[in-house]
Amino acid sequence: MYNAFFGFKESPFSLSPDPAFFYRSEQHEEALANLVYGVQARKGFIVLTGEVGTGKTTMLECLRDYLEAQYIEFAFIFNSRITSDQFFEMIAYDLNLPCSRASKTEVLFALNQLLVEQAQDGRTVVLIVDEAHNLEWDVLEEIRLLGNLENRNGKLLQIVLAGQPEFDRKLDAPNLRQLKQRIVLRYSLQPFTLRDAVEYMQSRLERAGMPNQTVFSEELMAEIHLRTQGIPRVINAICDNLLLTAFALEQKVCTVEMLDEVCRDIRLEWPGSRRTRSRIDDESYERTRY
Repeated sequence: MYNAFFGFKESPFSLSPDPAFFYRSEQHEEALANLVYGVQARKGFIVLTGEVGTGKTTMLECLRDYLEAQYIEFAFIFNSRITSDQFFEMIAYDLNLPCSRASKTEVLFALNQLLVEQAQDGRTVVLIVDEAHNLEWDVLEEIRLLGNLENRNGKLLQIVLAGQPEFDRKLDAPNLRQLKQRIVLRYSLQPFTLRDAVEYMQSRLERAGMPNQTVFSEELMAEIHLRTQGIPRVINAICDNLLLTAFALEQKVCTVEMLDEVCRDIRLEWPGSRRTRSRIDDESYERTRY
C-alpha cells in the first residue's frame, strides 16, 4: 500500500520468512553455518532453538535453499501437531517415496532404499522439523529411531529439529535421554542487540530499494529496539505499521508519536511501558489484599 509512496520495490517488513531479506548477523551466520556443516558432515541430529520470532523459520528456509542448490533430497515437516502415522505419511509425500503412504512398514522400506541409494552416490537425505516443541513423545521416539540409520561413513539421514526454548526443556525429560545423547550440534538464537536491530532495519529498507534511508532516525530505531526487545518478527510488525501510519499522514519521516500510536494499536508491552507498570501495580495490589 505504501511502497510507491516511499519508492520501495517491495514491502521491506513483510512477516513472511523470506531468505532474500535474510540479515546476516553474526549469530544468524553461525546458526546457518552449523546447520550446513551438520548436513555436510553427516552429524545426524541438529537442534535449533530460539524464542518466538527470532528467525528460526528463516534459518530453515535458507537451509532449504542450500539443499535445493546442492540437489540434496529433503523432507520439511512444518506442522508438528501430528500423530506418528501422519509423520510417516508426510515424509513419504515430501520425498515422493514409491510406496503406500498409509503403511508405516512400506514407508520405512522405501525410505531405507532411498537413503542407501543416496549414500552410494555420496549424497545424504535431510529431515527438517519446524515447531519441534509440539511433537508428541511417540513421534519423537520415531524420529530417534530414524537417526539409527547409518553406515561406516556416517548417518544416512540428517535430522534438523527447530523449536522454541521449551523444546530444550522437553529434551531434558528422562524418557528422552537417548534422543538427547544423539544430538551432536545445538544452537540457540537470541534477540537482536541494539546494533544488530539497527543494521537489520537498515538492511531491509536497502533491500526494498532505499539504500540511504531517512525514514527512521537513529533515536527512533533505538526506541523500536527497546520496545520490541530485539525480536525480529515484532520489529517487522512495528516498522510495517509505522510506514503505514506515515503514509496515511503523508509524511516521509516516522516519529516517536507515531510509534506510540502503533504500540497502542497492537497492544505492545515492553519493560517500563505504562501498560506493563499498570499490570504489575495491579498484581501487587491484589497480593497485598490477601
